[in-house]
Amino acid sequence: MDATEKTRVPETIARLKAALGDKGVITDAQGMAPYLAEQRELYHSQALAVLRPASTQEVSEAVKLCAAARIPIYPQGGNTGLCGGAVSTPDGVVLSLGRMNRVIEIDPINFTITAEAGCILADIQKAAEKADRLFPLSLGAEGSCQIGGNLSTNAGGIDVLRYGNMRELTLGLEVVMPDGRIWKGLRGLRKNNTGYDLKHLFIGGEGTLGIITAATLKLFPLPREVETAFLGLKRIADVMRLFATARAASGDQLTGFELVPRIGIDNVLKSGVNFHDPLETRHDWYALLEVSSSQQNSGLRGALENLLAEAMESGLVQDGVIAASEAQRNELWRIRAALAEQQGALGGSIKHDVSVPVSKVADFITQANAAVTARLPGIRPYPFGHVGDGNIHYNLSQPEGADKAAYLARWDEFNRIVHDIVVALGGSISAEHGIGLVKLGELEHYAQPLELELMRRIKSAFDPLGIMNPGKLLKPAP
Repeated sequence: MDATEKTRVPETIARLKAALGDKGVITDAQGMAPYLAEQRELYHSQALAVLRPASTQEVSEAVKLCAAARIPIYPQGGNTGLCGGAVSTPDGVVLSLGRMNRVIEIDPINFTITAEAGCILADIQKAAEKADRLFPLSLGAEGSCQIGGNLSTNAGGIDVLRYGNMRELTLGLEVVMPDGRIWKGLRGLRKNNTGYDLKHLFIGGEGTLGIITAATLKLFPLPREVETAFLGLKRIADVMRLFATARAASGDQLTGFELVPRIGIDNVLKSGVNFHDPLETRHDWYALLEVSSSQQNSGLRGALENLLAEAMESGLVQDGVIAASEAQRNELWRIRAALAEQQGALGGSIKHDVSVPVSKVADFITQANAAVTARLPGIRPYPFGHVGDGNIHYNLSQPEGADKAAYLARWDEFNRIVHDIVVALGGSISAEHGIGLVKLGELEHYAQPLELELMRRIKSAFDPLGIMNPGKLLKPAP
C-alpha cells in the first residue's frame, strides 16, 4: 500500500461501516482480539479492522471497497486452522464469515444441503440428521470450525476413507471474486459436463482466489448400525495388513480406520482425565476401526466378530474389544481425539500432516522413526491418524528434559527429514491442514516448477491486485 492509498484508509473504513452497519465492522483492539489470535500461537495478526458481513451482497460490497483502496483481505472462518492460513497484516482487514450461518435448504430426495459459509460444521451435521440424512465430515474442531474454512482447506477428518474429503462432498459453490462480483455456482448436480469445474479452484484455495460464501454439499443415508473395535497389534506393518483385511471382510463398509501408538495411550492415561486403557495388556500399536450400514440387522456385528476371531487366530491381532454400547464407542473415540489434545503434556511438538499411498504407510513410519532418532536420540515419534486413507499426523515430541525452545527451533530441520521421506514415497507434505504460512517454504521446495508456475498464473488471473489473502499458499514469483 503506497502513501496515497494509506490516506484513503479512513475514508474506506467509513464506507465499510456504512455498507455493513454497526455490527459489521470492528476497529477497537479488544473487539478485534479474538479474530487476531492464531491457533498454535506461532504468529500474531494485526489488522485495520475486522469485517463481519451478514450476507453475500455485503461481502461483495466490502470486497469492492477494499479492492478500490488496495486493502488486503484476509478471509476467516472459525479461526481453527493449524497452518497460519488466516493470519493478517497491519495494512489489511480480516473478513469473518461468522454472521453468515444459515442453512439455506435441505433437499432429502437429492441428498443435498445448501448452507452459508459461516455455518458451524456441527450445526450442519445436526441439520442433516434432523432430515434423516448424514453429512459425514467429522473432525476435532467440528464444534467451532466453519464450513467455509473446511472448504478452503479441503478438510478431511476421520471418515474420508468412506465418504471422501471436501472436494468429494461438494457439488456447488457461491463465491465472491476479488473484484466483488459474485459467482453463483450453487448447483446440486452430480453430472455437469459444461467445461472447467471452477469450484475445485476455490476448494483448497485457502481464500487466495475468492471468498466462499455458500456451498451445496452431498448428504448420505443416516447409518442405522455402527460397530467399533479397538485392537492391539505388534507392528505397524500388521496394522496396515489388518486394514486391507478389514476393508475386504466388511464389504467395503469400513468407515474409519485410525492408527493409535502406545506412546499416545500412555500420555492420555497420564495427562487426561477419566481415561482407561481399553485393553488389559500393552501393545506397541493399536487400530481403531469402525464399520457402518444404513440398514438395520445388516450383520455387521457378526462380520466384525468373525474378522477379529480370524485375525487373532492368525496372530495378526494380539487382543481387541468391540464396543458393547454407544457409551463405550464414544469412549474409544474420546481416546483418539485426546491423542492430539494431550500431546502438549510431553513438551514441544514438531508437527507434520502428511499422506502417502496406503501401501506405504508402514514404510514411511519405519523410515521416518529411524531417521529422526538418528538425528536426535531420545526424540519421541508420536504418529497417529487416518491411515486408512494414508494420512498420518506424524508429530515429534521433544526428548525428555530437553529445552523446549531449542527443540522447536529445529522445526525446519525435522520438516526436511520427514518431508524428504514422504516425497520419496510418492506422498504429500500436506494431507488436510493446508499450506498457509507454515508450509509456504516447503511447497516452494517440493512442488514441480511447472506446478508453481501454473498456480501463480491462476492466482494472477483471478486476483490481479494481489489483495486476496496475500502471502498464503504461494510465495510471490521470484
